[in-house]
Parts: sequence; structure tokens; C-alpha cells
Amino acid sequence: MIIGLGSDLIDITRIERTLARFGDKFVQRCFTETERVKSDRRANRADSYAKRYAAKEACSKALGTGFRKGVFWRDMGVVNLPSGKPTMALTNGAAARLAEITPPGMKPLIELSLTDEPPIAQAIVIISAIPDLGD
Repeated sequence: MIIGLGSDLIDITRIERTLARFGDKFVQRCFTETERVKSDRRANRADSYAKRYAAKEACSKALGTGFRKGVFWRDMGVVNLPSGKPTMALTNGAAARLAEITPPGMKPLIELSLTDEPPIAQAIVIISAIPDLGD
């Protein structure tokens, strides 16, 4: 069952300008270590950060909180499964909110889709509750 849905579009040039103006201050405030390492290796660094920024916005919407109620930027990070498929890793307030909205006997599954067609980047997050079979 779907328990949360969020989407976000962002203008990549907005992230380019923010990176130019605030640099590390912005990157350290909003992104996890894993995201920073991955994005800083990319030829299109701003595109990578923009997709991750959109993913955090979409995830906060799917959680039903936005960036309130103890949910902060670095509580959500884009990670890749062994297959390469992107998903979200949640910690702290975001993980607590995820546990709060997940029905008893179920476990959460976060689906993430990222895309960009400059100057736009997009992310869609679907949070589902699936039976917890103890595996």
C-alpha cells in the first residue's frame, strides 16, 4: 500500500548559482557525505546535486512533513542499491517519521526516480508499506 508520494522539479541553474555563491557551506548543510563524494566526482556536478536536492524535497513531501517536525536535509540521502538503482536512506528525524507512518506488521519500501533534462531536474518518491516477513 502506498503511504506517501512526493515529487519535485528544480531548475539546475538555481543549484549552479547556489554552489557558486555558497560553495561548501551549502553542500555541507544539505547533503550527506556519500552524496558529496558522488556528486563531486561528476563532470556535471550541479546536475548531480540538483537531482539529489529534488529527491530530498520529494521525500520530505512523501513523509508528509516537508522540512519540519524534526526532518532535516541531511536526514535523507540518495544512495544506490547493489543493482545501481537509486533509493533513499533515512536517518534521525526522517527515519522516525517513516517509522511513524508505517503500519504495524509492515516495513517501508522507498522507490525513487531521478531524471534531468537541463535546465530541469526531477525526482519522484513513492513510499510503500509491504508485509514484514522477517527476511
